[in-house]
Amino acid sequence: MLFILNETNTICNQFLAELRDADLQQDRMRFRKNQERIGEVLAYEISKSFAYKAVEVQTPLGIAPINIPDEQPVLGTILRAGLPLHQGFMNVFDQSLSAFITAHRKVHKTGDFIIEIQHISAPDLEGKTLILCDTMLATGQSVVQVCKEILDQYQLKALHIAAVIASTEGVEHVRAHLPMANLWIGAVDEEMTTKSYIVPGLGDAGDLAFGDKI
Repeated sequence: MLFILNETNTICNQFLAELRDADLQQDRMRFRKNQERIGEVLAYEISKSFAYKAVEVQTPLGIAPINIPDEQPVLGTILRAGLPLHQGFMNVFDQSLSAFITAHRKVHKTGDFIIEIQHISAPDLEGKTLILCDTMLATGQSVVQVCKEILDQYQLKALHIAAVIASTEGVEHVRAHLPMANLWIGAVDEEMTTKSYIVPGLGDAGDLAFGDKI
């Protein structure tokens, strides 16, 4: 499944516009907050796909029947850029456990790169629903490699991948290598630079959210 948020006109287009705006990006708190807002909306959309169970809630005046999710997903993110998006998901799935992955591109002199995964800190994922949050889905290689490493260790109930901005190439790469995954994207851009930055994209999400790295 592929869900693209800005294919429908909603207030989320305002959040996406502010994230892309080079002037507004200078306000780091606003930049992080808009990612968080998009995370909350994507979490709401993903929740529609869950199984639900009927419960009864005792109110001061009686009993109210209602359906609630049958489980809480595990929320994963790739450090560090994905943290604000992950926070938005935590705001909605406030009983969920979290998983954190450290990974980076190791660039060769030729300009080619490989993805190195240093560490995965996660609860037991066997039989669980995993939502992996990563702000930018550029080539898709990082997400695919992380998910394959997780899938080598655990049999997931369901896999959801959420991103604010994705490239067409990244979406196609994930769908080709992780056909079981559901993709939830804020917006999809057609182009990438030779250094695999999404165009028009929004720049380096990690640097914009947390400051330039050495």
